[in-house]
Amino acid sequence: MKNTCQVLRINYHACVEWFTKKHYAHRIPSVSYAFGLYQHTSLIGVCSFGRPLSSTLVSGAINGLYQETFLELNRLVINENVAKNTLSFFVGRCLRMLPKPNVVVSYADTSYGHHGYIYQATNWLYTGLSAKAINYVIKGQEHLHTMTVTDKLGRTDTHGSLPQVQLLQQKYGDDLYTVARPRKHRYFYFIGSKKQQKEMVANLSYPIQPYPKGDNHRYDASHQPSTQGRLI
Repeated sequence: MKNTCQVLRINYHACVEWFTKKHYAHRIPSVSYAFGLYQHTSLIGVCSFGRPLSSTLVSGAINGLYQETFLELNRLVINENVAKNTLSFFVGRCLRMLPKPNVVVSYADTSYGHHGYIYQATNWLYTGLSAKAINYVIKGQEHLHTMTVTDKLGRTDTHGSLPQVQLLQQKYGDDLYTVARPRKHRYFYFIGSKKQQKEMVANLSYPIQPYPKGDNHRYDASHQPSTQGRLI
């Protein structure tokens, strides 16, 4: 693997088509760090890390510690039919290239039949399922992610004081409805000195649990992004 593949830092623009056309979420997350997996000179995978959306998670996961150095692995997409262990090689190298110290969280989406086997293969800590929540859905646009729905909303009230749900109701009326949000498997990875990692584990506010198992379902990742060559 080391002789044929290389992991390099890439810019935001190199990720766009991979995330909007190839990844199942079809939207661009917050990107603080992005990495590309190159086989010889061809880009065959992309991984990104950004600030978690949940401020509650950041403030509470490690009992208030490491809030300024807290990232989420929020996108991971790779070409199909790659060699065995390519994905774990890629993720492992990305983690090694992040600054230290850092707390990293990531999720495996149960609605897509994911269990987080890549996180298990790279020795993350499993802490159970995410909290129950609801998604906002628009009739006829069920394919839109709930974050896309709220991103498109913007602020339309004069004083910016109305709750988001009221703004959604004003805009979409009876076409707006809610469904239970699929819970996700939550994993943590700690980057730092042995002392820092020990402190992170000791202050982790979620109990560490056995890895979940089950049959994985693959989504269609056959789209071939136009940006395939190595970016210099």
